[in-house]
Amino acid sequence: MRTIKQIKKAVKVNMGGVILDQALPVHGVDQIDPFLLIHHWSDKLKGQQKQSEVGVGPHPHRGFSPVTFIFKGGVHHRDSLGTSEVVSAGGTQWMNSGKGIVHSERPEKSLAENGGDFEIIQFWLNTPAEHKMKTASYQPLSLAETPFFEDEAKLSKLFLVAGKQKDKTGPLKAESDVLIMRGEAKSGAKVEIDVNENFNALIYILDGKIHYGDTIADDKSMIEWNQDGTSIAFEVVEDTRFILLSGEPIKESLSTYGPFVMNTEDEIRQAIIDYQSGKMGILTEEFE
Repeated sequence: MRTIKQIKKAVKVNMGGVILDQALPVHGVDQIDPFLLIHHWSDKLKGQQKQSEVGVGPHPHRGFSPVTFIFKGGVHHRDSLGTSEVVSAGGTQWMNSGKGIVHSERPEKSLAENGGDFEIIQFWLNTPAEHKMKTASYQPLSLAETPFFEDEAKLSKLFLVAGKQKDKTGPLKAESDVLIMRGEAKSGAKVEIDVNENFNALIYILDGKIHYGDTIADDKSMIEWNQDGTSIAFEVVEDTRFILLSGEPIKESLSTYGPFVMNTEDEIRQAIIDYQSGKMGILTEEFE
């Protein structure tokens, strides 16, 4: 059973006027290879808005996978591949940006117009150099399509998005070996998750409180686990929602600039040129 390496509290960041909780990078932790960023956005939309006025408009990516968990509301994804897809609460949007893609991410139309709770987490998963220039792709996953595990007492429910856990395999495909899960557990639940001994692993707690040995971790906390066992276990003190991100370290040089994640500065410069010249595609959003 793995021990805890460190616990870090998320910090508030302003992303274009949207206030988010950033759990990675944070407080001296630049990345937990292969995971580069975790943003938690929880808000109550005021309504009386057009969809074009909320969320994030067209922007490019190259060299990694931005993955979005939807907890409340729905996210409308549009991209330069021609995709237009809404995924609702409990679902996941997985985009491999590959050699380049332009996309937008906005709360669904009815939420913009009528208002309501909106909550998502987006994390960035690095892509190995050999796959960075593959053709971009998009994978949606609904709650109904997501395999899950439930304990006998029905105190915990674990949803498997990517990778393998026990006798099940997550539907979404990554460019490297990972285990990606999300969970919800009631007070008194004892949670145990198998992890590959070679994988880095972290848990981010959206809300609630968990107990491990003499350690307590609560809402907006990121827990990094030591690579010293083949399972992660903890007891739930207060009703808790969390995500588990675990993956084989890529161990490659990293060069980043805004929405581009490559291995060298020259590759970053080329990404900027390619985007500016339209080689990553063009997205013209159409709204009803």
